[in-house]
Amino acid sequence: MAEQIFILDNLDCPHCASKIEQKINTLPEIESAVFTFATKKLSVKSEHSSDMLLSLLQQTCDSIEDGVTVRKEKHIHHHDHHHEKHDIQKESLFIATGMVIFGIAIALEHLFLPDNKIAYIITYIVAYLILGGEVLIHSVKNIAKGQFLDENFLMSIATLGAFAIQEFPEAVGVMLFFRIGELFQEIAVEKSRSQIMSAVDLRPENVNLVKGDTVTSVSAESIQVGDILLVRAGDRIPLDATVIEGTSQIDTSAVTGESMPVTVSEGKSVLSGCINQSAVIKIRVDKVLRESMVTKILHSVENAVASKPKIDNFITRFSRIYTPIVVGIALVTATVIPLLTDRNFSKWIYTALSFLVMSCPCALVLSVPLAFFCGIGASSHFGILFKGGIAMEVLSKIRCVVTDKTGTVTKGIFEVQKIIPDNTISQNQLLQLCASCEQYSTHPVAVSIVNYAKKNHLSLFETENVEEISGMGIKAVINHKAVICGNLKLMQKFQIDIPKQYTDTMGTKVLVVIGGNYSGYILLADTVKENAETTFTMLKKQNIFTALLTGDEEKNAEAVAKVIGADECYAKLLPQEKLEKLKAIRQQHGSVMFVGDGINDAPVLAGADVGGAMGSGSDSAIEVADVVFMNNDMLSIAKSIEISRKTNSIAVINVVFAIVIKVIVMILGVTGIYANMWLAVFADTGVAVLCILNSVRILWQYRKRN
Repeated sequence: MAEQIFILDNLDCPHCASKIEQKINTLPEIESAVFTFATKKLSVKSEHSSDMLLSLLQQTCDSIEDGVTVRKEKHIHHHDHHHEKHDIQKESLFIATGMVIFGIAIALEHLFLPDNKIAYIITYIVAYLILGGEVLIHSVKNIAKGQFLDENFLMSIATLGAFAIQEFPEAVGVMLFFRIGELFQEIAVEKSRSQIMSAVDLRPENVNLVKGDTVTSVSAESIQVGDILLVRAGDRIPLDATVIEGTSQIDTSAVTGESMPVTVSEGKSVLSGCINQSAVIKIRVDKVLRESMVTKILHSVENAVASKPKIDNFITRFSRIYTPIVVGIALVTATVIPLLTDRNFSKWIYTALSFLVMSCPCALVLSVPLAFFCGIGASSHFGILFKGGIAMEVLSKIRCVVTDKTGTVTKGIFEVQKIIPDNTISQNQLLQLCASCEQYSTHPVAVSIVNYAKKNHLSLFETENVEEISGMGIKAVINHKAVICGNLKLMQKFQIDIPKQYTDTMGTKVLVVIGGNYSGYILLADTVKENAETTFTMLKKQNIFTALLTGDEEKNAEAVAKVIGADECYAKLLPQEKLEKLKAIRQQHGSVMFVGDGINDAPVLAGADVGGAMGSGSDSAIEVADVVFMNNDMLSIAKSIEISRKTNSIAVINVVFAIVIKVIVMILGVTGIYANMWLAVFADTGVAVLCILNSVRILWQYRKRN
């Protein structure tokens, strides 16, 4: 079933947005729909055409909120904020004009014409209509649609009620501060949205296509694999490609978070989004725009906030009962309480009206997804790509980090140290046969052996019946002889006798069997990544249990575990055995994050509470992972946990703060201690703005630190 993306413009109320999302999900033509307020994007799964859906979605939005426009997402849509700026300027002008006339009304009542009631009442009404006219119009339209409990209607009732009990300054003042609060909320959301999207939307609009001796500027979307592009100094690498001419320094920080420039030359791969710093280079396109890294980063951030964490789902459900409950309390306050107490209806109606002011749960509905949006945006600055708000929420509560060894904790760059043949074959022959087998494998060990053979100018044989055996090695037929290359488990599988001196040798070894007879082995060495030890130290400070799972030999694995300081180490594991061990660790220590990079790690990544993949890893590992570490830096693991914990705590603080402030204000009003509509405005829009600023804080904090 196809996923289609639509943009919902002019939707400023997050509570109304949740109602629209809820109604769209009830439509029989829609399989599922998720609206992300922070990005304005509605993701719809449906078998129907986009034109048909566009009309249906517009009708649905019109039935709930007036003025919302639905449009299709363009493939390349650089975020143009002119429309938003125009709306904000227009809103500011209305507020400024209303504020001036409100000031004149106060001056007339208290200084110049205190006895001319008609003069200052008319001035108050003019100020109110300037400030609240749009709110009144929206509420009338929404009443016609059967929408009674939206913020426009509730604010209209509250302020008109204040007029009815002759609290003129209160009515106008509350509308003024409501509009100011809404304006600040809109500015804060738009600012955070534009900051994040401008940081992660690195897609090019045009590229320099080379054909013969001519260079032409063409649309990035029109480029195909194999096209040659010219990238000048200072330009961004537009698409994932390979350098075919020139040498330059590349700034990869926007993609991987790595601050040190990288030197690239002919034959080197370059990722889209990186900046070419020092010289002109020509590149051959490896991936089209929709498959390139810049698009993956953008979609990762956008899709991540569409995957709602549990706390967000709780708030969505809570918001549906919050408004009716508060309105019910307001009705009781206006009618029952005065009958049971002092019969001062004017006082209790005023208190009830103040409840209506804060009965829209916008602060709650907006602050949680915005917190995760900002957390995911902050992570992207470090080359950490979360695929869902759920993953970030689960990661914040993780108790264990379990990692693979090769390519995750170690560099995965193996170098041949020794070639030890038996007396039936020479070193070059052993290497030549082994490399011929391994040329069809993508495993780091296999790649290193093949590269070493080519470096020594050895030609590779043609092979037949090649079969890679997961977690063990590879077998093939060369010159009518069966050749088996792999670890000790592979030898045991085929019941091959291995000399004892092999088992006493340290290091990563590939045993070679020719025609059913052991013929020698190739010894390779791998090195631990620079930040591995620091990372495991940081994880311990975060009270995280650590373990190493690997298919490598026990001696090698234990040596690495000792260097990095892992709590436990399990070696000689096949992929399914890794998954079983992971489940055992979870039972003993709690929720687990597994970090790996190989094709063999995909089942374990999927089976962990949170799966993390190194960006250099296999496509299948990256596909099933919940979080991808683009820079292959071990420190990103600890950083991702730190940011997720910070994000989750901010979301919880927002929820608690918003609910507590609203409850306190209601208690003060119901008990008769203090009822004030100005305080109610603070409990509504004021709290919303503070929650937004608290959410954006994580983005500012980590951008500054980066």
